[in-house]
Amino acid sequence: MSPWIVTLEALAPYRQAWTRPADHPQPLAYLEDEGNRAHGALDIRMEVWLESAKARGSGRGPSRLSSTSFRHQYWSIAQMVAHHTVGGCSLQAGDLFGSGTVSGPGPGEAGAIIELTRAGQSPIALAEGEARTFLEDGDAVLLRGWCEKPGRARIGFGECRGTVLPALG
Repeated sequence: MSPWIVTLEALAPYRQAWTRPADHPQPLAYLEDEGNRAHGALDIRMEVWLESAKARGSGRGPSRLSSTSFRHQYWSIAQMVAHHTVGGCSLQAGDLFGSGTVSGPGPGEAGAIIELTRAGQSPIALAEGEARTFLEDGDAVLLRGWCEKPGRARIGFGECRGTVLPALG
């Protein structure tokens, strides 16, 4: 997990305006803030890759499934913290919380295989004739993240990898 821990100070150059589509419900007043609207989104580029056991065995490597940006999140980080604490849950220094699935507005920007395959209705084509509607034993999912823009240093978050193991019988 440690490569994915990056301070907000390091991410400051990658802040952007946070928006919500006009036809979606807008945040309640306690979640609304001019500063959040002006620079509440973070442009953290993200990719999801899948490496099947067959691909790994042949040395072929993973197939990219999607690419998106955290700037598309429905809630800003400040709003996520407010959601976390408004009910009385205490947030302590060093606590971690997850944002949930990160998906963008386009078809190739889904962050979950259930979205990419439309709940298993549209298989994803992998190299050498393989396809997936859901993950299979031996599949490795890789998440890669980074920030970059002209005139700024590229910040890499490293790679997070998980492999689906067979159920214990």
